Amino acid sequence: LSVIAQQLHTIQIAIVKKQPEFNFEGDIIGLKFTCNCFITMNPGYVGRAELPDNLKALFRTVAMMVPDYALIAEIRLYSFGFSDAKALARKIVSTYKLCSEQLSRQKHYD
Repeated sequence: LSVIAQQLHTIQIAIVKKQPEFNFEGDIIGLKFTCNCFITMNPGYVGRAELPDNLKALFRTVAMMVPDYALIAEIRLYSFGFSDAKALARKIVSTYKLCSEQLSRQKHYD
């Protein structure tokens, strides 16, 4: 991962200097100033490792939270014209929650 940290650092320097082209590991390549790089982490999963500090330093930490699925479903149902969306949304969320608890976990989706 330290190689990736060095590569990202090279790209970030080129962005800060507003270079239209830059040397990336011996090759001159063009830079799109709209490029972005994101890392998503799920630290709760077994077997996942933390990022090295030199790689962590190149990114901003953003806290995420679990969305309110009932509210999202309710709004979607209202937008589709359902008049009793609140009750339907609760039932939909309950159904999906049961599915996630009862159905087998498939590791290839992770």
